[in-house]
Amino acid sequence: MPQQNTEILAATATGIARAAQLLRQGELVSFPTETVYGLGADARQGAAVAAIYEAKGRPSFNPLIAHLHSAEAAQRYVVWNATAETLAQAFWPGPLTLVLPLRDGHGISPLVTAGLDTLGVRVPAHPAGQALLQALDGPVAAPSANPSGRISPTTAAHVRAGLGGRIAAILDDGACGVGLESAIIGLAGPEPVLLRPGGLAAEEIEAVLGRKLAQRDAGDPLTAPGQLLSHYAPGAPVRLNAAKPGGGELYLGFGPGDCDLNLSRDADLAEAAANLFGHLHRLDALGKPIAVAPVPDHGLGEAINDRLRRAAAPRD
Repeated sequence: MPQQNTEILAATATGIARAAQLLRQGELVSFPTETVYGLGADARQGAAVAAIYEAKGRPSFNPLIAHLHSAEAAQRYVVWNATAETLAQAFWPGPLTLVLPLRDGHGISPLVTAGLDTLGVRVPAHPAGQALLQALDGPVAAPSANPSGRISPTTAAHVRAGLGGRIAAILDDGACGVGLESAIIGLAGPEPVLLRPGGLAAEEIEAVLGRKLAQRDAGDPLTAPGQLLSHYAPGAPVRLNAAKPGGGELYLGFGPGDCDLNLSRDADLAEAAANLFGHLHRLDALGKPIAVAPVPDHGLGEAINDRLRRAAAPRD
């Protein structure tokens, strides 16, 4: 990806305002939370979210956590319930993520949810992170701000060493207090499920709930970061690397040419990544086999092809 000047912003009113402005413009900004530094993008902007995967180097379409400044703000995007309220009252702001069903008209990019109908939401406790989220007053999708496969960053220097020149800015406010990613609890089913252990002990959560947390099975669908990817399985067969559609097939294009839907007529991989899940859902709703044009297997194309291969994988 092209090199850019990465601004180092102090956690002052001026620096926070600049960070919020960059997020509104679709840029990537690393910011501190009490767990680790996050690599943030406006969760409503698909191209910005796609750029997260590109900046991290070895992109993979996993669900991302949306960071909000309050439980009330989170409720704009997810369907709230009594268990969520109990946990939010006890642990927010703090290192706990809750996975809940998406609310109608949520406006969240499908890249954030990896095409699922749930969203992980968190209210971080770090003062600078809180101030940034309040200034933006919107959802910020943010995995850890490190190249894929590297140690999670707990200082701005860690972020600069790994992502300097690849993101717009780093909001620097010293070291993170927790240094371990948030615990994730699934609340979209009949009982609370521990989806990922993290910076809040399961025992503390269970004490508040007055019950044991259910455990996720390895074969369960992907619902949160830190899990194995599941297949995205359209109802009809998917054929990859197709130069043209066959009889009765819908054609998902890439680059110039006739097609039913196009990931990117300009062959822009970031645009293609932002469009991928939405386009697959739209074609799937038509109930016909889907043929997909070849997509280059480099940069974001690696992640696009990974998801396409999973979509085309044999079904049980």
